[in-house]
Amino acid sequence: MKLANIHKHYVALLLIIGGLQSAHAQTWSLQQCIDTAQVHNKNLQITRNNIAIGEQREKEAKANLIPKITANADYKYFTNLPYQLLPLNALNPAAPEGEYRAAQFGVPHNINANLQLSMPLYNPQVYGAIQTTKIASELTDLQYQKTEEQIYFEISNLYYNAQILHHQLAFIDSNLINAKRLLKNMQLLNEQLLAKGTDVSKVKLQVSQLTTQKETIKSKYEQVLNALKFAMGISIEHNLQIEPNIQYQNTNEYTPASTLDIRIIKTQNRLLWSELNTLNKSRYLPSLNLVGMYGTTGFGYNGEPSSFLDFYPIGFAGIQLTYPLFNGTVTKRKVLQKTLELRNNELQFGMLTEQNNMQVENAKQQREITKKTVETTTEQIQLAQTIYEQTLLQQKQGTASLTDVLLTDNALREAQQTYLTTVIDYLKADLELKKLTGNISLNN
Repeated sequence: MKLANIHKHYVALLLIIGGLQSAHAQTWSLQQCIDTAQVHNKNLQITRNNIAIGEQREKEAKANLIPKITANADYKYFTNLPYQLLPLNALNPAAPEGEYRAAQFGVPHNINANLQLSMPLYNPQVYGAIQTTKIASELTDLQYQKTEEQIYFEISNLYYNAQILHHQLAFIDSNLINAKRLLKNMQLLNEQLLAKGTDVSKVKLQVSQLTTQKETIKSKYEQVLNALKFAMGISIEHNLQIEPNIQYQNTNEYTPASTLDIRIIKTQNRLLWSELNTLNKSRYLPSLNLVGMYGTTGFGYNGEPSSFLDFYPIGFAGIQLTYPLFNGTVTKRKVLQKTLELRNNELQFGMLTEQNNMQVENAKQQREITKKTVETTTEQIQLAQTIYEQTLLQQKQGTASLTDVLLTDNALREAQQTYLTTVIDYLKADLELKKLTGNISLNN
Protein backbone atom coordinates (compact mmCIF):
# COMPACT_ATOMS: atom_id res chain seq x y z
CA MET A 1 0.00 0.00 0.00
CA LYS A 2 1.58 3.23 -1.12
CA LEU A 3 1.43 6.07 1.40
CA ALA A 4 0.25 9.50 0.27
CA ASN A 5 2.72 12.30 -0.17
CA ILE A 6 3.19 14.21 3.09
CA HIS A 7 2.88 17.59 1.40
CA LYS A 8 -0.55 16.63 0.06
CA HIS A 9 -1.66 15.76 3.57
CA TYR A 10 -0.21 19.00 4.92
CA VAL A 11 -1.96 21.16 2.34
CA ALA A 12 -5.21 19.28 2.87
CA LEU A 13 -4.96 19.76 6.61
CA LEU A 14 -4.37 23.50 6.23
CA LEU A 15 -7.39 23.77 3.92
CA ILE A 16 -9.57 21.87 6.38
CA ILE A 17 -8.34 23.93 9.33
CA GLY A 18 -8.82 27.15 7.36
CA GLY A 19 -12.37 26.12 6.46
CA LEU A 20 -13.21 25.37 10.09
CA GLN A 21 -11.75 28.72 11.17
CA SER A 22 -13.82 30.68 8.69
CA ALA A 23 -16.92 28.76 9.73
CA HIS A 24 -16.55 29.22 13.48
CA ALA A 25 -14.26 32.17 14.21
CA GLN A 26 -12.73 35.25 12.75
CA THR A 27 -9.13 34.91 11.65
CA TRP A 28 -6.99 37.68 13.11
CA SER A 29 -4.01 39.05 11.22
CA LEU A 30 -0.96 40.33 13.10
CA GLN A 31 -1.92 43.93 12.29
CA GLN A 32 -5.46 43.37 13.59
CA CYS A 33 -4.05 42.05 16.86
CA ILE A 34 -1.80 45.11 17.16
CA ASP A 35 -4.66 47.51 16.32
CA THR A 36 -6.86 45.85 18.95
CA ALA A 37 -4.10 46.16 21.55
CA GLN A 38 -3.79 49.87 20.81
CA VAL A 39 -7.39 50.30 21.97
CA HIS A 40 -7.74 47.72 24.75
CA ASN A 41 -4.26 47.11 26.21
CA LYS A 42 -4.24 48.20 29.85
CA ASN A 43 -0.62 49.39 29.83
CA LEU A 44 -1.36 51.71 26.92
CA GLN A 45 -4.46 53.02 28.69
CA ILE A 46 -2.39 53.74 31.81
CA THR A 47 0.25 55.55 29.76
CA ARG A 48 -2.43 57.61 27.99
CA ASN A 49 -3.72 58.62 31.43
CA ASN A 50 -0.16 59.59 32.38
CA ILE A 51 -0.04 61.85 29.31
CA ALA A 52 -3.28 63.51 30.45
CA ILE A 53 -1.80 63.92 33.95
CA GLY A 54 1.30 65.56 32.44
CA GLU A 55 -0.88 68.00 30.49
CA GLN A 56 -2.74 68.95 33.66
CA ARG A 57 0.55 69.48 35.51
CA GLU A 58 1.73 71.82 32.76
CA LYS A 59 -1.52 73.79 33.01
CA GLU A 60 -1.17 73.82 36.80
CA ALA A 61 2.31 75.34 36.50
CA LYS A 62 1.02 78.04 34.12
CA ALA A 63 -1.91 78.73 36.47
CA ASN A 64 0.57 80.02 39.06
CA LEU A 65 0.88 83.18 36.91
CA ILE A 66 -2.83 83.93 37.29
CA PRO A 67 -3.77 86.33 40.13
CA LYS A 68 -4.91 84.63 43.32
CA ILE A 69 -7.78 86.12 45.32
CA THR A 70 -8.61 84.92 48.81
CA ALA A 71 -11.43 85.94 51.16
CA ASN A 72 -10.65 86.15 54.87
CA ALA A 73 -12.91 86.77 57.83
CA ASP A 74 -12.42 86.45 61.57
CA TYR A 75 -14.10 87.44 64.83
CA LYS A 76 -12.30 87.85 68.15
CA TYR A 77 -13.75 88.43 71.56
CA PHE A 78 -11.11 89.58 74.06
CA THR A 79 -11.80 88.42 77.59
CA ASN A 80 -8.74 90.47 78.48
CA LEU A 81 -7.82 93.38 76.29
CA PRO A 82 -4.19 93.51 75.18
CA TYR A 83 -1.87 95.58 77.35
CA GLN A 84 0.70 98.14 76.28
CA LEU A 85 3.23 100.02 78.39
CA LEU A 86 3.07 103.82 78.11
CA PRO A 87 5.83 106.13 79.33
CA LEU A 88 4.48 108.35 82.09
CA ASN A 89 6.02 111.49 80.61
CA ALA A 90 3.91 110.98 77.45
CA LEU A 91 0.87 112.15 79.42
CA ASN A 92 2.62 114.17 82.09
CA PRO A 93 5.76 116.01 81.00
CA ALA A 94 6.73 116.46 84.64
CA ALA A 95 6.89 112.72 85.23
CA PRO A 96 10.39 111.21 85.41
CA GLU A 97 11.78 109.46 82.34
CA GLY A 98 12.03 105.71 82.32
CA GLU A 99 8.81 105.06 84.20
CA TYR A 100 5.90 103.30 82.51
CA ARG A 101 2.31 102.46 83.20
CA ALA A 102 0.37 99.49 81.85
CA ALA A 103 -2.71 100.39 79.87
CA GLN A 104 -5.34 98.31 78.05
CA PHE A 105 -6.33 99.35 74.53
CA GLY A 106 -9.15 98.36 72.20
CA VAL A 107 -12.62 96.95 72.60
CA PRO A 108 -13.73 93.38 73.34
CA HIS A 109 -15.31 92.69 69.97
CA ASN A 110 -13.11 92.69 66.85
CA ILE A 111 -14.37 91.71 63.38
CA ASN A 112 -12.23 91.57 60.21
CA ALA A 113 -13.32 90.77 56.67
CA ASN A 114 -11.19 91.36 53.58
CA LEU A 115 -10.19 90.25 50.10
CA GLN A 116 -6.49 89.69 49.38
CA LEU A 117 -4.89 89.75 45.92
CA SER A 118 -1.54 88.24 45.00
CA MET A 119 -0.02 87.96 41.53
CA PRO A 120 3.59 87.10 40.65
CA LEU A 121 5.24 89.68 38.41
CA TYR A 122 8.45 87.69 38.25
CA ASN A 123 9.14 84.38 39.96
CA PRO A 124 12.04 82.22 38.71
CA GLN A 125 10.57 79.09 40.31
CA VAL A 126 7.23 79.51 38.53
CA TYR A 127 8.78 80.10 35.10
CA GLY A 128 11.22 77.23 35.68
CA ALA A 129 8.35 74.91 36.65
CA ILE A 130 6.48 75.79 33.44
CA GLN A 131 9.50 74.89 31.32
CA THR A 132 10.15 71.72 33.33
CA THR A 133 6.57 70.43 33.10
CA LYS A 134 6.60 71.07 29.35
CA ILE A 135 9.68 68.88 28.92
CA ALA A 136 8.17 66.31 31.31
CA SER A 137 5.11 66.13 29.03
CA GLU A 138 7.40 65.41 26.06
CA LEU A 139 9.05 62.66 28.12
CA THR A 140 5.65 61.13 28.91
CA ASP A 141 4.81 61.12 25.18
CA LEU A 142 8.04 59.27 24.44
CA GLN A 143 7.30 56.77 27.22
CA TYR A 144 3.90 56.16 25.62
CA GLN A 145 5.63 55.46 22.30
CA LYS A 146 8.02 53.15 24.17
CA THR A 147 5.06 51.24 25.60
CA GLU A 148 3.58 51.03 22.10
CA GLU A 149 6.87 49.62 20.84
CA GLN A 150 6.98 47.03 23.63
CA ILE A 151 3.39 45.97 22.89
CA TYR A 152 4.18 45.69 19.15
CA PHE A 153 7.25 43.58 19.96
CA GLU A 154 5.43 41.37 22.47
CA ILE A 155 2.40 40.72 20.28
CA SER A 156 4.56 40.03 17.22
CA ASN A 157 6.62 37.46 19.12
CA LEU A 158 3.53 35.79 20.53
CA TYR A 159 1.91 35.75 17.10
CA TYR A 160 5.02 34.17 15.54
CA ASN A 161 5.14 31.56 18.33
CA ALA A 162 1.47 30.76 17.74
CA GLN A 163 2.12 30.36 14.00
CA ILE A 164 5.02 27.95 14.52
CA LEU A 165 2.96 25.87 16.97
CA HIS A 166 0.04 25.91 14.52
CA HIS A 167 2.28 24.54 11.76
CA GLN A 168 3.82 22.01 14.12
CA LEU A 169 0.34 20.68 14.81
CA ALA A 170 -0.33 20.44 11.07
CA PHE A 171 2.94 18.59 10.50
CA ILE A 172 2.22 16.23 13.40
CA ASP A 173 -1.27 15.51 12.06
CA SER A 174 0.23 14.72 8.67
CA ASN A 175 2.95 12.54 10.20
CA LEU A 176 0.36 10.85 12.39
CA ILE A 177 -1.69 9.93 9.32
CA ASN A 178 1.43 8.42 7.74
CA ALA A 179 2.32 6.57 10.94
CA LYS A 180 -1.19 5.11 11.33
CA ARG A 181 -1.21 3.93 7.73
CA LEU A 182 2.22 2.42 8.22
CA LEU A 183 0.94 0.70 11.39
CA LYS A 184 -2.04 -0.69 9.49
CA ASN A 185 0.31 -1.93 6.77
CA MET A 186 2.68 -3.54 9.30
CA GLN A 187 -0.20 -5.24 11.11
CA LEU A 188 -1.36 -6.68 7.76
CA LEU A 189 2.15 -7.92 7.00
CA ASN A 190 2.42 -9.39 10.49
CA GLU A 191 -0.80 -11.31 9.97
CA GLN A 192 0.72 -12.68 6.77
CA LEU A 193 3.89 -13.59 8.72
CA LEU A 194 5.89 -11.13 6.59
CA ALA A 195 6.74 -8.81 9.48
CA LYS A 196 7.78 -9.31 13.11
CA GLY A 197 5.68 -8.42 16.11
CA THR A 198 8.47 -6.10 17.27
CA ASP A 199 8.11 -4.16 14.00
CA VAL A 200 4.45 -3.57 14.78
CA SER A 201 5.36 -2.47 18.32
CA LYS A 202 7.90 0.03 16.98
CA VAL A 203 5.30 1.67 14.77
CA LYS A 204 2.77 1.64 17.63
CA LEU A 205 5.36 3.41 19.78
CA GLN A 206 5.85 6.03 17.10
CA VAL A 207 2.08 6.60 16.85
CA SER A 208 1.87 6.96 20.64
CA GLN A 209 4.78 9.40 20.71
CA LEU A 210 3.24 11.53 17.97
CA THR A 211 -0.11 11.54 19.79
CA THR A 212 1.52 12.67 23.03
CA GLN A 213 3.54 15.29 21.20
CA LYS A 214 0.37 16.58 19.55
CA GLU A 215 -1.37 17.04 22.90
CA THR A 216 1.67 18.82 24.36
CA ILE A 217 1.96 21.24 21.43
CA LYS A 218 -1.80 21.79 21.41
CA SER A 219 -1.62 22.81 25.08
CA LYS A 220 1.31 25.17 24.36
CA TYR A 221 -0.64 26.64 21.44
CA GLU A 222 -3.59 27.43 23.71
CA GLN A 223 -1.28 28.99 26.29
CA VAL A 224 0.33 31.23 23.67
CA LEU A 225 -3.10 32.27 22.37
CA ASN A 226 -4.16 33.15 25.92
CA ALA A 227 -1.01 35.25 26.37
CA LEU A 228 -1.76 36.93 23.03
CA LYS A 229 -5.32 37.74 24.12
CA PHE A 230 -4.02 39.22 27.37
CA ALA A 231 -1.51 41.40 25.51
CA MET A 232 -4.30 42.54 23.18
CA GLY A 233 -6.49 43.41 26.17
CA ILE A 234 -9.39 41.12 25.25
CA SER A 235 -11.11 38.39 27.25
CA ILE A 236 -9.45 34.99 27.57
CA GLU A 237 -12.80 33.44 26.58
CA HIS A 238 -12.67 35.22 23.21
CA ASN A 239 -12.44 32.80 20.28
CA LEU A 240 -9.22 33.83 18.56
CA GLN A 241 -7.74 32.23 15.45
CA ILE A 242 -4.53 33.39 13.78
CA GLU A 243 -3.53 33.37 10.14
CA PRO A 244 -1.62 30.10 9.59
CA ASN A 245 0.39 31.37 6.62
CA ILE A 246 3.73 32.76 7.73
CA GLN A 247 4.49 35.99 5.87
CA TYR A 248 8.14 35.32 5.10
CA GLN A 249 10.02 37.99 3.21
CA ASN A 250 13.60 38.41 2.16
CA THR A 251 15.89 40.89 3.82
CA ASN A 252 14.42 44.33 4.46
CA GLU A 253 16.79 47.27 4.71
CA TYR A 254 15.96 49.77 7.42
CA THR A 255 17.09 53.37 7.54
CA PRO A 256 18.83 53.93 10.90
CA ALA A 257 16.93 56.35 13.13
CA SER A 258 17.20 57.48 16.72
CA THR A 259 15.68 54.81 18.94
CA LEU A 260 13.13 55.67 21.59
CA ASP A 261 15.56 54.75 24.37
CA ILE A 262 18.07 57.30 23.08
CA ARG A 263 15.37 59.95 22.58
CA ILE A 264 14.15 59.33 26.15
CA ILE A 265 17.71 59.75 27.49
CA LYS A 266 18.10 63.03 25.56
CA THR A 267 14.77 64.35 26.86
CA GLN A 268 15.72 63.36 30.41
CA ASN A 269 18.93 65.34 29.91
CA ARG A 270 16.92 68.43 28.91
CA LEU A 271 14.65 67.91 31.92
CA LEU A 272 17.62 67.75 34.30
CA TRP A 273 19.14 70.90 32.77
CA SER A 274 15.81 72.70 33.17
CA GLU A 275 15.58 71.69 36.84
CA LEU A 276 19.20 72.76 37.41
CA ASN A 277 18.62 76.16 35.80
CA THR A 278 15.50 76.67 37.93
CA LEU A 279 17.46 75.92 41.09
CA ASN A 280 20.25 78.32 40.11
CA LYS A 281 17.79 81.12 39.29
CA SER A 282 15.85 80.66 42.52
CA ARG A 283 19.19 80.77 44.33
CA TYR A 284 20.31 84.15 42.99
CA LEU A 285 17.27 85.95 41.54
CA PRO A 286 14.55 87.73 43.54
CA SER A 287 10.81 87.21 43.31
CA LEU A 288 8.50 90.15 42.66
CA ASN A 289 4.80 89.99 43.51
CA LEU A 290 1.88 92.38 43.24
CA VAL A 291 -0.13 92.36 46.47
CA GLY A 292 -3.31 94.11 47.53
CA MET A 293 -6.10 93.98 50.07
CA TYR A 294 -9.50 95.55 50.54
CA GLY A 295 -11.81 94.96 53.48
CA THR A 296 -13.31 96.26 56.68
CA THR A 297 -12.50 96.14 60.37
CA GLY A 298 -15.18 96.25 63.02
CA PHE A 299 -14.88 97.26 66.68
CA GLY A 300 -17.65 96.54 69.15
CA TYR A 301 -18.42 97.33 72.80
CA ASN A 302 -21.41 96.12 74.78
CA GLY A 303 -20.89 97.71 78.17
CA GLU A 304 -21.91 100.94 79.93
CA PRO A 305 -22.63 103.74 79.29
CA SER A 306 -23.45 102.81 75.63
CA SER A 307 -22.89 99.86 73.30
CA PHE A 308 -21.63 100.23 69.77
CA LEU A 309 -20.35 98.29 66.73
CA ASP A 310 -18.48 100.44 64.23
CA PHE A 311 -16.85 99.34 60.95
CA TYR A 312 -13.95 101.06 59.21
CA PRO A 313 -12.68 100.34 55.70
CA ILE A 314 -9.13 99.17 55.08
CA GLY A 315 -7.29 98.66 51.78
CA PHE A 316 -3.86 98.80 50.24
CA ALA A 317 -1.94 97.86 47.07
CA GLY A 318 1.77 97.32 46.75
CA ILE A 319 4.71 95.37 45.41
CA GLN A 320 6.54 92.74 47.41
CA LEU A 321 10.18 91.87 46.70
CA THR A 322 11.69 88.67 48.09
CA TYR A 323 15.37 87.87 47.82
CA PRO A 324 16.92 84.68 49.20
CA LEU A 325 19.93 85.41 51.38
CA PHE A 326 20.62 82.06 53.05
CA ASN A 327 18.52 78.89 53.27
CA GLY A 328 20.92 76.59 55.06
CA THR A 329 22.68 75.39 51.84
CA VAL A 330 19.55 73.41 50.88
CA THR A 331 19.54 74.77 47.32
CA LYS A 332 23.28 74.18 47.00
CA ARG A 333 22.83 70.51 47.88
CA LYS A 334 20.02 70.17 45.35
CA VAL A 335 22.23 71.73 42.67
CA LEU A 336 25.00 69.21 43.42
CA GLN A 337 22.47 66.35 43.22
CA LYS A 338 21.23 67.51 39.79
CA THR A 339 24.82 67.87 38.59
CA LEU A 340 25.55 64.26 39.51
CA GLU A 341 22.30 63.13 37.87
CA LEU A 342 23.38 64.92 34.68
CA ARG A 343 26.72 63.09 34.72
CA ASN A 344 24.93 59.76 35.09
CA ASN A 345 22.58 60.71 32.25
CA GLU A 346 25.51 61.50 29.95
CA LEU A 347 27.18 58.19 30.88
CA GLN A 348 23.93 56.33 30.17
CA PHE A 349 23.64 58.05 26.80
CA GLY A 350 27.15 56.99 25.80
CA MET A 351 26.65 53.44 27.06
CA LEU A 352 23.26 53.12 25.36
CA THR A 353 24.63 54.40 22.04
CA GLU A 354 27.51 51.91 22.07
CA GLN A 355 25.18 49.09 23.15
CA ASN A 356 22.71 49.92 20.39
CA ASN A 357 25.46 49.91 17.73
CA MET A 358 26.65 46.52 18.96
CA GLN A 359 23.14 45.08 19.05
CA VAL A 360 22.38 46.35 15.53
CA GLU A 361 25.44 44.54 14.16
CA ASN A 362 24.53 41.35 16.05
CA ALA A 363 20.92 41.54 14.80
CA LYS A 364 22.09 41.97 11.20
CA GLN A 365 24.34 38.92 11.51
CA GLN A 366 21.61 36.89 13.18
CA ARG A 367 19.13 37.80 10.47
CA GLU A 368 21.60 36.93 7.72
CA ILE A 369 22.40 33.57 9.33
CA THR A 370 18.74 32.66 9.77
CA LYS A 371 18.02 33.71 6.20
CA LYS A 372 20.66 31.29 4.89
CA THR A 373 19.43 28.60 7.27
CA VAL A 374 15.88 28.98 5.92
CA GLU A 375 17.16 28.43 2.39
CA THR A 376 19.17 25.40 3.51
CA THR A 377 16.34 23.79 5.50
CA THR A 378 13.95 24.28 2.58
CA GLU A 379 16.24 22.10 0.49
CA GLN A 380 16.63 19.65 3.39
CA ILE A 381 12.86 19.15 3.62
CA GLN A 382 12.64 18.36 -0.08
CA LEU A 383 15.58 15.96 0.20
CA ALA A 384 14.18 14.30 3.35
CA GLN A 385 10.79 13.91 1.63
CA THR A 386 12.40 12.24 -1.37
CA ILE A 387 14.45 9.89 0.82
CA TYR A 388 11.38 9.01 2.88
CA GLU A 389 9.32 8.11 -0.18
CA GLN A 390 12.19 6.06 -1.67
CA THR A 391 12.68 4.22 1.61
CA LEU A 392 8.96 3.41 1.78
CA LEU A 393 9.15 1.98 -1.74
CA GLN A 394 12.26 -0.03 -0.83
CA GLN A 395 10.57 -1.30 2.31
CA LYS A 396 7.62 -2.56 0.22
CA GLN A 397 10.08 -4.29 -2.07
CA GLY A 398 11.88 -5.85 0.90
CA THR A 399 15.20 -4.03 0.34
CA ALA A 400 14.82 -1.66 3.33
CA SER A 401 13.94 -2.45 6.92
CA LEU A 402 11.32 -0.84 9.12
CA THR A 403 14.12 0.81 11.07
CA ASP A 404 15.21 2.55 7.88
CA VAL A 405 11.66 3.83 7.36
CA LEU A 406 11.43 5.12 10.92
CA LEU A 407 14.81 6.81 10.68
CA THR A 408 13.90 8.61 7.46
CA ASP A 409 10.54 9.57 8.97
CA ASN A 410 12.33 11.10 11.98
CA ALA A 411 14.72 12.91 9.65
CA LEU A 412 11.77 14.37 7.74
CA ARG A 413 10.11 15.56 10.95
CA GLU A 414 13.34 17.14 12.18
CA ALA A 415 13.74 18.94 8.85
CA GLN A 416 10.16 20.23 9.12
CA GLN A 417 10.73 21.43 12.69
CA THR A 418 14.04 23.07 11.80
CA TYR A 419 12.46 24.87 8.87
CA LEU A 420 9.63 26.30 10.97
CA THR A 421 12.01 27.32 13.75
CA THR A 422 14.42 29.07 11.40
CA VAL A 423 11.62 30.96 9.61
CA ILE A 424 10.33 32.28 12.95
CA ASP A 425 13.89 33.01 14.09
CA TYR A 426 14.35 35.07 10.93
CA LEU A 427 11.16 37.01 11.55
CA LYS A 428 12.17 37.66 15.17
CA ALA A 429 15.67 38.77 14.12
CA ASP A 430 14.11 41.10 11.56
CA LEU A 431 11.76 42.44 14.25
CA GLU A 432 14.70 43.00 16.60
CA LEU A 433 16.63 44.87 13.91
CA LYS A 434 13.57 46.95 13.18
CA LYS A 435 13.40 47.92 16.85
CA LEU A 436 17.12 48.68 17.19
CA THR A 437 17.11 50.93 14.12
CA GLY A 438 14.10 52.92 15.36
CA ASN A 439 11.68 51.64 12.70
CA ILE A 440 9.15 49.88 14.89
CA SER A 441 5.75 51.23 15.88
CA LEU A 442 2.14 50.08 16.23
CA ASN A 443 1.28 51.77 12.98
CA ASN A 444 3.95 50.02 10.85
